[in-house]
Amino acid sequence: MVMSWIFMGILLISSVCALWTGRGGALSAAVMEGAQAGISLSISLAGSLCLWSGVGRLMERTGITELLARLLSPLLGFLFPGTKRDPVLAGHLSANVCANFLGLGNAATPMGIQAVKRMVRPETPRLATDQMCRLIVLNTASIQLIPTNVAAVRVSLGCGTPFDILPAVWVTSLCSAGVGLTAAWVLGKLWKHD
Repeated sequence: MVMSWIFMGILLISSVCALWTGRGGALSAAVMEGAQAGISLSISLAGSLCLWSGVGRLMERTGITELLARLLSPLLGFLFPGTKRDPVLAGHLSANVCANFLGLGNAATPMGIQAVKRMVRPETPRLATDQMCRLIVLNTASIQLIPTNVAAVRVSLGCGTPFDILPAVWVTSLCSAGVGLTAAWVLGKLWKHD
């Protein structure tokens, strides 16, 4: 709700400033250009999400997510205790974590959404659990071993060595994930709901 008011304020201020300075034409051209870019982005993201949702279903049906869940069970069991009781949740989380390791953020999203749906408590469906918060932190930090999306963007912009950023990606993603998960754990202990 607050963000809606902030964006409305930004739009009003920019409109008033554009009209005040006589740049209403430039503002309307920028609005149309931004709308067109937004539609293009939405279509490209929709295609990518559909593709990776299909890959996720395929992984689930062929048993790959179950295998990944077994391989990652020590880590997932520590971070997400619900995976010990729910093998489907473990499968979604392991696929999500593996997609993030490979730098496929768009592939991780559908699997993360399915995992969050499994984490919802029926008695408090609108309350985010500690596990949900940890998953969001882990996805936001996204520990990447091979940042494929970033490398693809670098290649498209003419970079001859797209993977020379690997040490920086490893250090920053490990640091951000460590700090984020620690903060989520500490805050979860401070504001414990019964």
